[in-house]
Amino acid sequence: MEKIGFSAPYFTDEEKAREYLEKLRWPDVVVCPHCGSREAHYRLQGDAHRKGLWKCQECRKQFSVTVGTVFERSHIPLHKWLLATYLLCSSKKGMSSHQLHRTLGVTYKSAWFMAHRIRFAMRQRPTRLLEGIIEADETYVGGKVRGGGTGRGTDNKTPVFALVERNGKVRSMPVKRVDSVNLKQIIRENVDKSAKIMTDEFGSYNGLGCEFASHETVCHSAKEYARGDVHTNTVEGYFSLLKRGIIGVYHHVDSNHLHRYLAEFDMRYNYRHENDATRTVAALKGIEGRRLTYKD
Repeated sequence: MEKIGFSAPYFTDEEKAREYLEKLRWPDVVVCPHCGSREAHYRLQGDAHRKGLWKCQECRKQFSVTVGTVFERSHIPLHKWLLATYLLCSSKKGMSSHQLHRTLGVTYKSAWFMAHRIRFAMRQRPTRLLEGIIEADETYVGGKVRGGGTGRGTDNKTPVFALVERNGKVRSMPVKRVDSVNLKQIIRENVDKSAKIMTDEFGSYNGLGCEFASHETVCHSAKEYARGDVHTNTVEGYFSLLKRGIIGVYHHVDSNHLHRYLAEFDMRYNYRHENDATRTVAALKGIEGRRLTYKD
């Protein structure tokens, strides 16, 4: 994998950015995003056509490398899109829209929308069930409750449930209810039956040992945080990173958009052993077949 830096030509030159994305999206043959044809499409040349325009031999429609992607119909230069993707993929705790708008020289509204489109592209589609030792835990994300009461509280907060494959991948998601029915259903849909489940003493996890290879718990209320290899430290470490990003970088995350922020943190965590270049390429490969409009 090539080393990507701020001096890469496709971060500053529109033509280079288009050529780079074409090679990434169509490494072997150009595919029409309208009809899926792989025939010998041809470029439209001359002053009457903008650069990077193709015409399909089958459906006779015109297209460019951004058609059918999260970049489609954007008036923001493509090289700024690539740089924004690199910045989000290389920043361990994320990058705020204010920072993006200052760095890229676009409006705050454009930077906010760009960031959400890129997060949409970063969302990974599960290709297999999680295996091995799986740590499961829940947390709450949201604003502080003003006035009255003691303790953490859950009012005005959104529950987030996460499954972490020890030494592997994470899958996190906002949930409406933190109850036995909901949590167990998510575990069944994402975890292989041969897995060993590790949780805290929360009662909603009771009975998982009957459905999976085993179910071990640690009793946090009794100050027990590890018993041999039985612990939930991995998933708690992920939550720590997530909250440091939300509190320190984003400050406030609306519950309607929380799932996209989780996709961003999941993707960076799952590629944590890779370099910035690999993470950026992985995100750019996720742009195809996904559109996100202002009304979404």
